[in-house]
Amino acid sequence: MKKKGLFYYFCFSCIVGSIVYIASQDGMSLPRIIRFYVNDFLIIPIVLSICLYVLRWSRGNKRYRVPFWIILYISLFYAIVFEYFLPQANERYTADIIDVFLYFISGILFYYLQKRHS
Repeated sequence: MKKKGLFYYFCFSCIVGSIVYIASQDGMSLPRIIRFYVNDFLIIPIVLSICLYVLRWSRGNKRYRVPFWIILYISLFYAIVFEYFLPQANERYTADIIDVFLYFISGILFYYLQKRHS
């Protein structure tokens, strides 16, 4: 049961993220913290979980872990693309330093979840 924690977190994140996205698209009134920050917190573990499962499958190593420096790199990549470049290119996107912190905090959370459950 212990080894399923990361999988459950991934499923939970996908469900919650989808609900928040659909509710926002349908014009539902959500609290600002949910509307603007929940999906930013969830995206890094979702992306890294998919990467982890693909790498474990492709390498034939069920104990493979995404290295910490790759997690930091992905978090930095998201921060630069979504908080610097996209806000300059499209008015739909806004730069927010809180999002940057959320990317890194959730990346660190993913690191500990995969370490604990591998």
